[in-house]
Amino acid sequence: MNRVNELGISLSTALAADNQIYTLPGEAFPLGSSVREGGVNFSVYSKDATRVTLHLFANADATGPSRSFELSPALHKRGHYWFIFVGHIGHGQYYGFQVDGPWIPERGLRFDCEKVLIDPYSQAIGFGRNYNRQRAIGSGDNMDACMKSIVVDHCDFDWQGDVAPRHSLTDTIIYEMHVAGFTRHPSSGVVKAKQGTFSGIIEKIPYLKSLGVTAVELMPVQQFDVDDAPEGRDNYWGYSPINFFAVHADYSVEKAPLSAIDEFKTLVRELHKADIEVILDVVFNHTSEGDEHGPTFCFKGLQNGAYYLLDKETGQYGNYSGCGNTCNANHSVLRRMIIDALHYWVTEMHVDGFRFDLASVLARDSQGHPMKEPPLLWSIDSDPILCSTKIIAEAWDAAGLYQVGSFIGDRWNEWNGKFRDDVRAFWRGDVGYVSRFASRILGSPDMYCSRHHSPHRSVNFICAHDGFTLNDLVSYSEKHNEANGEGNRDGDNHNVSSNYGVEGPTDITEIESLRHRQCKNMLATLFLALGTPMLNMGDEVRRTQQGNNNAYCQDNELSWFDWRLVDTHSDLLRFVTLLSQLRTAEPTIDWNMHMSLNSVLEDVGIRWHGIQPEQPDWSESSHSIALTVYHPITQDELYVVCNAFWDPLEFTLPDRHCSDWHLVINTAKPSPHDIYSIEEAPLYPRDTILATGRSMIVMVAKATKAVKTG
Repeated sequence: MNRVNELGISLSTALAADNQIYTLPGEAFPLGSSVREGGVNFSVYSKDATRVTLHLFANADATGPSRSFELSPALHKRGHYWFIFVGHIGHGQYYGFQVDGPWIPERGLRFDCEKVLIDPYSQAIGFGRNYNRQRAIGSGDNMDACMKSIVVDHCDFDWQGDVAPRHSLTDTIIYEMHVAGFTRHPSSGVVKAKQGTFSGIIEKIPYLKSLGVTAVELMPVQQFDVDDAPEGRDNYWGYSPINFFAVHADYSVEKAPLSAIDEFKTLVRELHKADIEVILDVVFNHTSEGDEHGPTFCFKGLQNGAYYLLDKETGQYGNYSGCGNTCNANHSVLRRMIIDALHYWVTEMHVDGFRFDLASVLARDSQGHPMKEPPLLWSIDSDPILCSTKIIAEAWDAAGLYQVGSFIGDRWNEWNGKFRDDVRAFWRGDVGYVSRFASRILGSPDMYCSRHHSPHRSVNFICAHDGFTLNDLVSYSEKHNEANGEGNRDGDNHNVSSNYGVEGPTDITEIESLRHRQCKNMLATLFLALGTPMLNMGDEVRRTQQGNNNAYCQDNELSWFDWRLVDTHSDLLRFVTLLSQLRTAEPTIDWNMHMSLNSVLEDVGIRWHGIQPEQPDWSESSHSIALTVYHPITQDELYVVCNAFWDPLEFTLPDRHCSDWHLVINTAKPSPHDIYSIEEAPLYPRDTILATGRSMIVMVAKATKAVKTG
């Protein structure tokens, strides 16, 4: 037999006619599928594989390959990489791998030659009509029910001279949203075909601009498996990634993988035109393959131990994510892939930053132990391609590693979970929270001063996708997750919430009035505090999930943004809009640009007060605090009263350096008297002011008539 045939090359290679598929040995770099002149190069990592077969498919629905190529270890492997070049194929080609090797689960080896695997570097993934998650679990082949990788060439998209906004953190207001949930509700006003899509968001850009948003933080858009959910439900949130590069196809108008790429790029381009940045919520801490009882889609069948934390004695999966497996993020192979994925989203997709889900997982070594100098996190911190991006850590994991205030490096920002909890507790009226509340509104110096961090290290939030919405925070004392089908056992029990007398919706005027005021109190705290504010989708109009604090599997009106609320709670929307304008227009709020928290607290005059000037009550039983902020350059002053006591308190106004006090915010007043622009704030002529129980007051004394406009 001819030697060339033994090595797996067709004799027709050198004589291939036009449009006839042929093969060449190929190259190990770059990983994944890369379009080259005349064809596509494929490369995949699998150290312990004994046989690798590349399958080409006609389309997503194909139940078997149109062509298959068994890779020869002698010709198509160098080191731990398998590769092959296939001629006369290109953009849009569907493919997958079958990989054989040892099955020794107790040693972490789980090669299953019957399963079709996607490429870990896939930039698009197709799900045929016969796709079946269950067929990827246990024994038996799934050739006719598998997902498939797709070759992608990015050369055709017109970016129209796209330029990233690159807002400083001082000027940033983040809006966390679910791509589909933002416009899927019939009331969105978006054309039906575009509801729940990237294109749907484009139609709502004017709304985001009017709200003062400078960055949208998109919940996961990496391709995820909607079937990774309790029976009869869908995975709605998307924290179940199949792959780190591909765009979730269902978020496109055509529900097609390649269309999704262009539609996502169009969204980024149009947001940039509106001076709005795009931050992606990325999930590198676990995948949808789950534990030993889960499916084999990709990583398990290629090199299980390179991608997941495994018990060295049993081969069982470490579970620091709460989702069945944990990524071995500091393994050289996975670390490289995560960096490559981040580079891809920045260079090819033009995104502006990342929020890392359960980022503390990424600080664990292969044994699951926290590392003092985690290579992946330092690599992200110092990477030149990522140097202009915003990087935000959810600085905890599901196994108790809580690193808020102590996450590595100077570039990393942190979701400040303590801000959320302490602000909620203070306004609820809990005992012993005045000092903690004071620290949170000053950028959490108790957490960040010792490391000389900027106040914007702290990404402040009251609510996020995970937990109660703002409306539910003031309407429910307990979670109500029965719709999830888990007996209300799922979701956090620690919500620091209150119903103020009635569980759920009520027509009782006094209760509803208090709830509305508490919403304004917490929103005003969020926008006026030092740090970078993040607003949860729909909180500006009191979106409700009916007490469900873990709506990850609720792809229905329970989770979607009901746009009728824009009219129902137009007064609150106005309140938030003016808050965002106030944040960017008033120097006594915008006084911390490019300064460490230590410098801010040293250089800016901050005085604490109680009901009498200079007499703050820091006792455990105190429920109120006031402060003045003096701007050393403009000489403007800000006076803030936070009364979380249930009864009214009369505060004597402190002396000011120059001008008279003007009333900007009083959350106890009805709209439009609850908030004014700086230019329209009325003069307050008296020496005392009555703060209604559970209310917030903000006053400004302007040294000059000049007003900052942004």
